Amino acid sequence: MNRPAPRKRRRTPRSDWQFPILTHLGIQPQRQKLLVIIASVAGVLAMAAGLVTVVASLGEYAPERQASAAVLALDSDLPVEFHAWSSPKLFAPVGTRAKDAKPLTKEEVFGQRTLTGEKKLTLKLAGSRVDNDCAAAMWGEELLDQLGDAGCSQAARGLYVSSDGRYLGQYTLLNLRDGEAATELVDSLKTLYRGGWAKLLDGAKVSFPQGGHTEAGGYALGHYVGLVWIGRADGREPNPKDDFVSLTLALRGAEKAVYRRVVAITGPAS
Repeated sequence: MNRPAPRKRRRTPRSDWQFPILTHLGIQPQRQKLLVIIASVAGVLAMAAGLVTVVASLGEYAPERQASAAVLALDSDLPVEFHAWSSPKLFAPVGTRAKDAKPLTKEEVFGQRTLTGEKKLTLKLAGSRVDNDCAAAMWGEELLDQLGDAGCSQAARGLYVSSDGRYLGQYTLLNLRDGEAATELVDSLKTLYRGGWAKLLDGAKVSFPQGGHTEAGGYALGHYVGLVWIGRADGREPNPKDDFVSLTLALRGAEKAVYRRVVAITGPAS
């Protein structure tokens, strides 16, 4: 009687975790897998430690502060819009402080208590002040640095309110070294105003609402710079009935002080 052929023993498939060197050393596949996992974890930890060391050697990163994200001074605010104008030729006689050395006075700039404009617009002076330290009237690190470089010696501020109480306006006149410094400042303020501006005159019974809509303009006037800052008393944005152009022109009546100085140098015929 024929005996059935003996069954062949199935070989255990070779583990994927077998490495010739480890097998030669008599290490079982299961232990080889464990060793590989331990070695991999140790390698990752070593790489992480090395990365931490490299990062630490690079030092801390401090992002550059953008002008538009500057921190506002307490009780300060910024105009939403700003426009700049260069100095007309008629102010050439006061192009340097050397030819116009007499300091500004409060009575000279703000002696006229009422400024009138078109459409029966009337602005009444609510308060005024002249500072011999421009840092007392302006704020913003970069702006103050530029004012220092420009030789700013005086800042005259006058705050006005319209007769109907609808509008507010502040006029600031800066006394700089020369016309070149004045032109550079006005040009810089096209972007610089976002991180520094005139301080609102304190002590007056009226003021711009915090966070309200205001607009501004800068004018080079020989070695002077005039800053116009206007807005509605309620802080709202202007509507078609609000004539900010006429309001600006009326507020610039404070510039008559500079015109008078030009005439004093050139004579009435100019």
